[in-house]
Amino acid sequence: MFVRLLSLGAISGALAGVASLVYQKVYTDSLGYDFSAIVSTPKIMMTCVAAGIVASIGFWALHKLLKSNTEIVFNLIFTILSFASILGPFKTKLPLDVEMPELFVGLTIPMHFFPVLGWLTLRPLFIKSKDL
Repeated sequence: MFVRLLSLGAISGALAGVASLVYQKVYTDSLGYDFSAIVSTPKIMMTCVAAGIVASIGFWALHKLLKSNTEIVFNLIFTILSFASILGPFKTKLPLDVEMPELFVGLTIPMHFFPVLGWLTLRPLFIKSKDL
């Protein structure tokens, strides 16, 4: 099960990264402000994949600890951590030469929810309820 969980984490993280890049492109094209110097493509992809892999390890550890009810507890924790992570964009200090810094939050906050959405979407393909 651990290998399937790691695969789930990597693939759902990659999916979240692609979704984030698509969102960044749409956001940039719509508003005309580019923050790619601050949130670059490699940073977005690495962050999303890392979030997926950490989630996989967390799910595995929680399953070892709880045995039953792992899924509901994990989903709740992952969702709460995703909401808590949006504090980061609010605290980010942007360089003084960045135009329209208030638009940075609108770009980055939705990206914080893509890893949990990717995980919840793909989890049934990798881990069946009977495996838990």
